[in-house]
Amino acid sequence: MQAGQGRAEEIPDILNEEEALELAVELAKRGPGGQANPQVGCVILQPSRHDFGGQSAVVGVGWHRGAGTDHAEVAAIKSAQPVSLVGATAVVTLQPCNATGSTGPCAQALVDAGIRRVVYAVSDPAAQAAQSDDYLRKHGVQVVGPLTADDGSVPPRAYELVRRWLLAQQRRRPYVIVKSSASLDGRIAAPDGSSRWITGARARAFAHFVRGNMGAIIVGTETVLIDDPLLSARRPDGSEGPFQPLRVAMGMRDVPAAAKIRTGDHFVHARTRDPRSALAQLWELGVSCVLVEGGGQVISAFLAAGLVDEIHAYIAPMLLGADGVPSVGPTGITTLAQAPRFSVRDVKPLDPDVLLVLDTTTLEK
Repeated sequence: MQAGQGRAEEIPDILNEEEALELAVELAKRGPGGQANPQVGCVILQPSRHDFGGQSAVVGVGWHRGAGTDHAEVAAIKSAQPVSLVGATAVVTLQPCNATGSTGPCAQALVDAGIRRVVYAVSDPAAQAAQSDDYLRKHGVQVVGPLTADDGSVPPRAYELVRRWLLAQQRRRPYVIVKSSASLDGRIAAPDGSSRWITGARARAFAHFVRGNMGAIIVGTETVLIDDPLLSARRPDGSEGPFQPLRVAMGMRDVPAAAKIRTGDHFVHARTRDPRSALAQLWELGVSCVLVEGGGQVISAFLAAGLVDEIHAYIAPMLLGADGVPSVGPTGITTLAQAPRFSVRDVKPLDPDVLLVLDTTTLEK
């Protein structure tokens, strides 16, 4: 079948439930990240043997395309029309919601469509509070979820889709990623201020991919005045990606009317030096994940406030010396015992550079 929703990619005709979940994960990634709503994908299968070895016809697929649009389950139901879904199975990356916001409850939409089995990978605390599973079961729907392996873990790819979003909901503030592109000795610019480019093309392309999955990018007003960054998410060919984050200047100084950061309708001035205040402002704007790109004083402020959840450290194989511009400003650390230590989530070679993805906090599950 065709993917629908404006995409021409072919979708497999027959899948088992495990394969359908993998497809739902890939579909979810087509939606925007870092927003108030999470990335979610859904695949609807025709009735079949209800186990992970059974093959079923794929009759509907959907994903969430952003705030105010259909949720993944509703999008999948619509894509299946005019096929009858009575007795069908919906495989979803996240527990269906049971609340009315800008759209109706997905649990009710599934029941109304005739779905008789729902398989979901990851629990949603809001859906649990709204008794989504109970609603489905009350209306004759078999519910399987959350899915767990023998060791009690959830499907890792489905969980990774919503890991940051879940932590943001728990903290009631955006999940914060700090990005640093630096030399081996931790410098982000040479003594003369030159910094383009410390990292290579592959690292810069990946950094733009990450930007495209953020709700907002934060830099200090000093960085705006010195570097005049655009802060857009771009493809390798230089064109803008499909999703653009809010471009946030944090600080008390005015941002010039001609500054590149003001391009388009994505500009936000967080007129504060307090990271908590800036995050609160972005939370109200529906942002669930932010990328802090600099400068050093802004990064230091977020670190000192204990508000950094993840660090992306791009390391280039060069040395700039002690007179270069450091990646982090003063931290108040005076002894080794005070130094924060982070756990390594991933090491990604981006020839000739390396990206270290570091965790600073853990979601309580």
